[in-house]
Amino acid sequence: MSMKEAYEKKLEAQLDEWNAKIDALKAKADSAEAETQLAYYKEIEELRTMQQAANSKLTELKESGDDAWEDLKAGMDSAWHSLSNAVKSATSRFG
Repeated sequence: MSMKEAYEKKLEAQLDEWNAKIDALKAKADSAEAETQLAYYKEIEELRTMQQAANSKLTELKESGDDAWEDLKAGMDSAWHSLSNAVKSATSRFG
């Protein structure tokens, strides 16, 4: 397995983990009181938008050549860091 493939697998696994956490937040939101639901849903919408952006970057990475992927890695790491912090923050606030 190349470094690029290993990196892709790592990112895919992390996206799956975050998706599960966001789904758990959605389940809590669905059973919360109306006012709390609004805060949950707004946060979940922001997380889903960030997740879609990260997924797009992953697709771009997968489509890149073996030489170009290193150039994309910095942007990927930044997107992943932002999404990771947002998921942790939401989980601690609503958890």
